[in-house]
Amino acid sequence: MQTHFTIDCVIYSFNEGKLQLLLTERSVYPYKDWWALPGFFVEKDEEMEDAVKRILYEHTGLKDIFMEQLGAFADAKRHPEGRILTVAFSTIVKYEDVKSKIKPRTSYMRQAKWFAINQLPELAFDHAKIVQQSLQKLKHTINYSSAVYELLPEKFTLTQLQQVYEAILGKTLDKRNFRKKIANAGFLKELPEVQKGVSYRAARLYKFDKRKFQKQVNIM
Repeated sequence: MQTHFTIDCVIYSFNEGKLQLLLTERSVYPYKDWWALPGFFVEKDEEMEDAVKRILYEHTGLKDIFMEQLGAFADAKRHPEGRILTVAFSTIVKYEDVKSKIKPRTSYMRQAKWFAINQLPELAFDHAKIVQQSLQKLKHTINYSSAVYELLPEKFTLTQLQQVYEAILGKTLDKRNFRKKIANAGFLKELPEVQKGVSYRAARLYKFDKRKFQKQVNIM
């Protein structure tokens, strides 16, 4: 038995220098054939976080995904069938982990597809509002959240890191100032490795030290 309570997931990834958002094409009414955020009803005896994990697995094939609650949305006209409350979660997956796993696993979706955050189609329900609020939160917490590093591979270059910041903030950052700020922060570990398989000069690789990061955040 289902409730009148749904979960919607804002699923981010990063690929080819762009912040990407996963959307699903609906195969059922209301909003049949529209693009929407991945989501569905919470079952009667299901815990909310279990519902989030289920929905994320149905759409990405992954478990143990980074996620944080964004908020509840309950506008009277957000759903054609009446007031149906939804709780939205912002989640992040590494593109390399999901690029071959995104496929329909439920009857209510025709397909799932990545869209660049600045090239989204018109969305069903109030999902455009949810995405906008999620993106604003991501921007406002960028300096004290590990979300940026959840988008990157385990080993990354400073250029890749700057690209993620620029994609989220929607603006170009000064390379010298950015690298100085990151170096002063002290939570990146420089590795004795460089990129492989590139046609240009291979850049140094780095790794995120989550323990040092958390210590600094706790002090702030």
